[in-house]
Amino acid sequence: MQQKPATTRVKIHDIIQTRWSPRAFDAGKPVSHDDLLALLEAARWAPSCFNDQPWRFIVCDKAADEASWQQALATLAEKNQQWAKNAPVLILAVAMDDFNHNGKPNRHAFYDTGAASVSLCLQAVALGLCVHQMGGFDAEKAREVFKLPDACKPVAMMAVGYQAEVDVLEGDFKEAELAARSRAALPERFYAGQWGKGIE
Repeated sequence: MQQKPATTRVKIHDIIQTRWSPRAFDAGKPVSHDDLLALLEAARWAPSCFNDQPWRFIVCDKAADEASWQQALATLAEKNQQWAKNAPVLILAVAMDDFNHNGKPNRHAFYDTGAASVSLCLQAVALGLCVHQMGGFDAEKAREVFKLPDACKPVAMMAVGYQAEVDVLEGDFKEAELAARSRAALPERFYAGQWGKGIE
């Protein structure tokens, strides 16, 4: 399998270093229900403003409910469908608009839903699974097919499963899978005490 550990300036935990977003999924290897629950449990314990837990996750497991999985796949951009069709699980992350305790708008909902999603991704690495998060999906179609309430926003779709050999991909997808990972240097995005003063 293609491995892409991050090249880091200082040592970080192996789970974070080895997490990446492959597109090559093994269509013939389902994710066990226990492992799915472990992913959701990890997301459940993410931090959130006022412990509001504004996230909701709709889990579409092809092995358990192919109809919902097909609905999730159909919301994806056509380019994403070409590779995500091999992922045995698709998960829609949703953020609730308002706080539970007072009904006021929760401007942290997307941030907190992102935190829960990262927790899910890191648990996946610990279990030998892969997750690829996607913004390329039709949020309004997802709202319709999954009958989402008005007071929420679809955030991302996640493909979950076991990594396959890169040969299951073609063309640009295969090229991207084999390409080196990159990130901006620390001082370009992280500042010491004031805007623009790169940390060293």
